[in-house]
Amino acid sequence: MHFFQYKDNELYCEQVPVSDIARDVGTPFFLYSEATLTRHFQAFDSGFAGMPHLTCFAVKSCSNLAILNLFGRMGGGADIVSGGELFRALNAGIPADSIIYSGVGKTEKEIREALEAGILMFNIESPQELDRVQRVALELDAVAPIGFRVNPDVDPKTHSYISTGLAKNKFGIPVEDALQEYRRARDMKGVVIRGVSCHIGSQLTRIDPFVEALRKLKDFITRLEAEGIRVSYLDLGGGVGITYDNEQPPHPHDYAMAIKDELGDLDCTLILEPGRVIVGNAGILVTEVQYTKVNTGGSEDKHFVIVDAAMNDLTRPSLYGAYHDITPVRKTGAAEETVDIVGPICETGDFMARDRKLPKVEQGDLLAIMSSGAYGFTMASNYNSRTRAAEVLVRGDRYFVIRSREDYQDLVKGETIPEVG
Repeated sequence: MHFFQYKDNELYCEQVPVSDIARDVGTPFFLYSEATLTRHFQAFDSGFAGMPHLTCFAVKSCSNLAILNLFGRMGGGADIVSGGELFRALNAGIPADSIIYSGVGKTEKEIREALEAGILMFNIESPQELDRVQRVALELDAVAPIGFRVNPDVDPKTHSYISTGLAKNKFGIPVEDALQEYRRARDMKGVVIRGVSCHIGSQLTRIDPFVEALRKLKDFITRLEAEGIRVSYLDLGGGVGITYDNEQPPHPHDYAMAIKDELGDLDCTLILEPGRVIVGNAGILVTEVQYTKVNTGGSEDKHFVIVDAAMNDLTRPSLYGAYHDITPVRKTGAAEETVDIVGPICETGDFMARDRKLPKVEQGDLLAIMSSGAYGFTMASNYNSRTRAAEVLVRGDRYFVIRSREDYQDLVKGETIPEVG
């Protein structure tokens, strides 16, 4: 359920016409619905009511301070993978002791920052990382709270680029090696074992891979307890998918019920790391048609709609071949035609959609690229020296620019030309 609906053939975000925002802010821009964000967070979190748990939003999916602050005010924590995400989460008002730190390549600087902030737990992903975390902790005369990210070798049945739980993936420590690492950590000064972590992938549309991974983790926790190693937190990661096209992902409550049933009486606080399932359908990318053209000479004419959003704004179609529904901001009743919707970047791979049926549009028309709230702005770049888009949040009948559009000075910030001679 989201709050982007048509009223009299005009697309609204909650109570605000999208075209009004485009007129005032310019295009392209990312547009988020606060009511949708709130509903999705509560729908996910409430599924685990009645059991100890912490919902740590995956900052990598959508990192704007206003959105992180919204989730923090609803009791959410943060799942982070970099020092920059730690900085964002803290500045958004999320308590440090509600922050989980994942990622395979934590630097000494990042570890130091997290220890000084007092995060809840590091998810350790390699033996060398454990050694580094201990060394930094001892230098600071601190104790590092840790868990290990255990790789359960479960096929999540998703795109290979966002699969993270197989033995061939770079993430985590294989189950057969993790027990030895827990033994090492148990005997180390400067670290304290708090939990076990697992994350098998993103955009999962079935529950059974989660259940399979959980069963393996439960068996592993039993082995830890036999060694006298007690864990207080079980971090199941995120990964629940959304509907982009015709996918049928599980409802968050069905996912929660399956997890609760499988957990049984396991005495751990559950940590969840949802991202896409909360923000994906809560945001859209609004773009303006710059030109339409037809290339002739092949076996059939090729129709193009050229817009001012590009692969630097929304990279998922180019990177993953991902599908996003694209719809006119104002419905005109025009007949459909088959088009490629492309951006201005000097790459054939710069497209939003290929061979897509779309009502005929004209220069200056607005299009909404749906389901762009997750991995939209956070994956944006300045390729072709393009300024990154604005971000806007709607609350009822009001809207707020929560990130200003970059200007040309932003593009060269920090650059210098050395003196000649």
